[in-house]
Amino acid sequence: MPVDRDLPTPEAEDLLALTREIADAELAPKAAADEREERFPREVFRLLGEAGLMGLPFGEEVGGGGQPYEVYLQVVEELAARWASVALGVSVHTLACFPIDRFGTDTQRRELLPDMVGGQLLGAYCLSEAHAGSDASALRASARATDDGWTATGEKAWVTHGGHADFYSTFLRTPDDGERAISCFHLTPELPGFSAAPPEQKMGLTGSTTAAIRLDGVPVPADRLVGERGRGMQIALAALDSGRLGVSAVAVGLAQSALDLAVGYAVEREAFGRPIAQHQGVSFLLADMAAAVESARATYLVAARRKDAGKPYSRQASIAKLIATDAAMKVTTDAVQVLGGAGYTRDHPAERYMREAKVMQIFEGTNQIQRMVIGRSLTADVVPPAG
Repeated sequence: MPVDRDLPTPEAEDLLALTREIADAELAPKAAADEREERFPREVFRLLGEAGLMGLPFGEEVGGGGQPYEVYLQVVEELAARWASVALGVSVHTLACFPIDRFGTDTQRRELLPDMVGGQLLGAYCLSEAHAGSDASALRASARATDDGWTATGEKAWVTHGGHADFYSTFLRTPDDGERAISCFHLTPELPGFSAAPPEQKMGLTGSTTAAIRLDGVPVPADRLVGERGRGMQIALAALDSGRLGVSAVAVGLAQSALDLAVGYAVEREAFGRPIAQHQGVSFLLADMAAAVESARATYLVAARRKDAGKPYSRQASIAKLIATDAAMKVTTDAVQVLGGAGYTRDHPAERYMREAKVMQIFEGTNQIQRMVIGRSLTADVVPPAG
């Protein structure tokens, strides 16, 4: 069912209408088959780029859509309601563009950003490593300074679009800048020694390729450094705040699909002489699902509006990620329950939605990490009483 949205401008209303039209025509019909066949839909991202949907939150002066995050995230949600893997890809691409947009030089922004935010190129974000998932400061992959740039060595893990992306925003330890220093680099796959491992075999989001990236003495030109040397962790954490909002929107879109599926089934399926939606046990379950979806949507919009207003929003982003992804897991699980035995088969997408929801509690910082961020923010400015 269409979501009743409170959008800030008529332009935003037109944009959401365009998104729904494209998503219904080009995403929804392909999602189930491509997920089943584990096929990466590169052509879909090209289509979204041509429609101007791959760079919505970036400035018009660099080829972006100039849209507030409040609007961009609702576009992501609409995409996710049809195909979560594609919506996640848009969110990751936005995350990958962020370092150059926010911290790049004037030359980098002028020469690189138009093709990036215009969707001609697809991005990936390389922060995690196999031994350093939640602890990003424990990175081992490194870049050492040379006379004409850098040499990168190591492996990055869990890279969305790994092996398919055209550029990789990559965070590497730079020991010459201090023992714990990390810097950000703009890497491209044609560099010698750059390669992708075979894709991970995942339980869900199988249309979204995830692979490790191997750096075997990769020569990195000096102009590929993004931001100041040794300040990469600040860039990474700033990017993750906005990335968590992207994941929140994806989770809400997925949950909305599960709710719509469950309601449609409950209205048509009869038991004891009437539709199961009229039985209190099912009706209450649907009501709780609807409450979870709308609460999660409201939570990510609160954080997005703070970001748009230039206010701090890190805690609100973590709250949105926590609430939205937990809601997606519960709503998709309950959708399987409403469908009963049918929900456990692949005749309906409920089981796929449930598998896709699980990872959203894990990536962009596990929900346990979100609780740590929230808890620390609550006490950061509290001065203990004297004595």
